[in-house]
Amino acid sequence: MLTEIQEEILEAVWTAGEKKHNSIQAVRKQCVVDFSENDLAELAKRDLIVRDGDMIAFSDLGKERAETIIRRHRLAEVLVTSILRLKQAEMEEIACKVEHCLQPEVEESICTLLGHPEICPDGRPIPRGKCCTKGQKVISDTVVSLNELDPGESGKITYIKPGSHSNLHRLISFGLTPGVIVTVHRTTPAFCIKFENTELALDREIVKNIFVWKCNGLNGME
Repeated sequence: MLTEIQEEILEAVWTAGEKKHNSIQAVRKQCVVDFSENDLAELAKRDLIVRDGDMIAFSDLGKERAETIIRRHRLAEVLVTSILRLKQAEMEEIACKVEHCLQPEVEESICTLLGHPEICPDGRPIPRGKCCTKGQKVISDTVVSLNELDPGESGKITYIKPGSHSNLHRLISFGLTPGVIVTVHRTTPAFCIKFENTELALDREIVKNIFVWKCNGLNGME
């Protein structure tokens, strides 16, 4: 078993690597906890990382463990932003706490319930799990593409799969972020939604990439 500090270090090595950086300084900038040389030495001793001077790389085992940690964290981000409309800092804080508590079977249940999201709220990829490749479902049609809702139906945005970063940023600028409840106003001739006293027409390709937790018939969701 890894300690929370060790998990946070592996997570930081992963996120630094996503930015093409693998120096100890870059890892420290990504890590939410302070760590010592002894912490790094212990990870190297357990064959999770490989040191080359100031550079850190994963061993095969370390990459596998880090991928699991990243997956749990980013699923937790989707979960807390879907249910609680939190600011970025609050989301990160709660997701960090939740990720350390997720057992494998709970992780798969959450992923399945959320519709196997491919990205977290800030657009970073979520590593796929066994449940994703199997296409498991717990509750049919709970999390669906906004495109599948009929006029009058509502859904709470769970995640947005951007066709491009410009599309994602544009939607965020409109206020369409995870946790926002949208109602389909009409689907023809243009796909229009209403949310928070705003009516917005969206391109069909963008609509397909917005995934929502269906609200209709769910007590307390609207």
